Amino acid sequence: MQKRVRVIESKDIYRGRVIQLKVDNIIEPGGVKAVREVVHHAGSVVILAHASDSRIVMVRQYRYAVRECLWELIAGGMEPGEQPLAAARRELLEETGYRAAKCRLLFDFFPSPGILTERMFLVEATGLTQAQAQPDPDENLEVGHFSLIKLSKMIRSKEIRDGKTLLGLMWLILHQLSKI
Repeated sequence: MQKRVRVIESKDIYRGRVIQLKVDNIIEPGGVKAVREVVHHAGSVVILAHASDSRIVMVRQYRYAVRECLWELIAGGMEPGEQPLAAARRELLEETGYRAAKCRLLFDFFPSPGILTERMFLVEATGLTQAQAQPDPDENLEVGHFSLIKLSKMIRSKEIRDGKTLLGLMWLILHQLSKI
């Protein structure tokens, strides 16, 4: 069995500001010949920000792709060469106006590895102090603070439907339960 993928042909279909779409003809490690459509993304951070009153800071914004406003953990793309903790601090300040005294990388994950190269980093931010938000010109964000009980209810009632947010909050809930 071959150990690495073999790329027979790779075709750029689209290059945008955030993503690149390629169609690759490949032979997979198991010998399977396939055509794969892959969206390339530089990576992103998701921030689990704890306010001083133990509530979690989230943002609500309109998401055109799903035509809905969603409550989400703070998140954003990483700049080329930017490290996850630096990106988390930048995004936290831009979207909410908070600075964190401490940021800790919890884990990384692939949100949709069947078609997307994006690697997301879940970062916990604590010791928040208020500064001035610096949202991107195309961002219209509402900032909210939620208790763990409220977030649990929002998950059960399907008010929270964003995948990265569900994963981050479920990690938090499991982490809190393990302390009991």
